[in-house]
Amino acid sequence: MKDVEDKLLVKIAQMYYQEDKNQSQISKELNIHRSTISRLLKKSREEGIVNISINYDLAGTYSLEKELEAKYDLLKAIVVPTAVDIQSVQKVQSLGKATNEFLQSILVDDMIIGFSWGQAMSVVSEELNDTKAENLTCIPLIGGPAGRLISEYHVNTITYTASKVLNAKALLIDAPAFPETKELKDALLANEFNQELLHLWKKLSVAIFGIGSPQIKDSDRWQLFYGEDVLSQVNTQVAGDVVSRFYDVNGEHIPNDLDNRLIGISIEDLKAVQYRIAVAESLEKVEAIKSALLGKYMNVLVTTQETADAILNE
Repeated sequence: MKDVEDKLLVKIAQMYYQEDKNQSQISKELNIHRSTISRLLKKSREEGIVNISINYDLAGTYSLEKELEAKYDLLKAIVVPTAVDIQSVQKVQSLGKATNEFLQSILVDDMIIGFSWGQAMSVVSEELNDTKAENLTCIPLIGGPAGRLISEYHVNTITYTASKVLNAKALLIDAPAFPETKELKDALLANEFNQELLHLWKKLSVAIFGIGSPQIKDSDRWQLFYGEDVLSQVNTQVAGDVVSRFYDVNGEHIPNDLDNRLIGISIEDLKAVQYRIAVAESLEKVEAIKSALLGKYMNVLVTTQETADAILNE
């Protein structure tokens, strides 16, 4: 019986670490529940089937992390080494795994964890492992998209996926991020479930979010989330956004009419969160990430080596 289990552990480890398949893909191929895949991967490390060794000096990321932490007063910088020719999807998967490792190191009982939307957040939720921490709660940081965003990038999908892996409770949001009017926003927030969300946003332990940049506002994901109505108001002052709160090159929040309509965590509540984890990479986002660092929206940054280099040498 032990031999059968060992063979399964080796098979799953090979698919995950060598074939670069995520836990959802392995679950489908082997017809095993995703939470079981997560548990078996952890067991393969505990039993020495998988040995992970990172040579930080060779990768050259340790010094980058320390420089980012010192320059921007970060609690933690996590810089993932990446090959020049690596595909974007693989970069994001590496960020997801790194985010999971950090999250596992800080999770304790009764924490409330908030998630934003997007590709990076989707991968983060898929790369999570189960945890010994109990009575966790996962919640969205913002409402849903204005357009037909791919369902796996929807904040509710991400929140629910994360909750299943972490054996946590999930509270989902029943409202768009940008209702058409402030009056409609107020009516939606009167909903009992949304009122509970407002309460929990003030009690968050961990916030995990991406960083938006006006340089990618023509991308499909931005178009499908925001819609033309919102994007038309993204002016030249905007350097980037976190959880749809826009800021300038100095990281200063730019008050605008959209703030009055937005259903999402406030800047004040976000900055009060103990662990504010931003997961972002790409040379197109360098200015947006740098400005977010200046604005102290995050105290933990997970990024790639090429992006970290550009942030520090821009």
